[in-house]
Amino acid sequence: MLTVKVLGPGCPNCERVEQHVMEALEQWSVGESKVDVALEKVTDPSKFLDYGLLSTPGLVINDQLVSSGKIPSPAEIVGWLEQAEQA
Repeated sequence: MLTVKVLGPGCPNCERVEQHVMEALEQWSVGESKVDVALEKVTDPSKFLDYGLLSTPGLVINDQLVSSGKIPSPAEIVGWLEQAEQA
């Protein structure tokens, strides 16, 4: 199982990252991958530093910070999911 966490206070950019994650999961699940994914929103700023996040929004896959301070595209997120699945 993969864990995906969207880190941020709930701002519009954080919401866009979550939306892009949902789109990426839809695209990714259409392929051959049948991996379970747990999606979580982390809004507590005291938890952000646990992942080394200094600028929101952040995206964590399997406890690894993959994006910070920007809104990654669904295609970027699919690539990170594929990498995490192979790790």
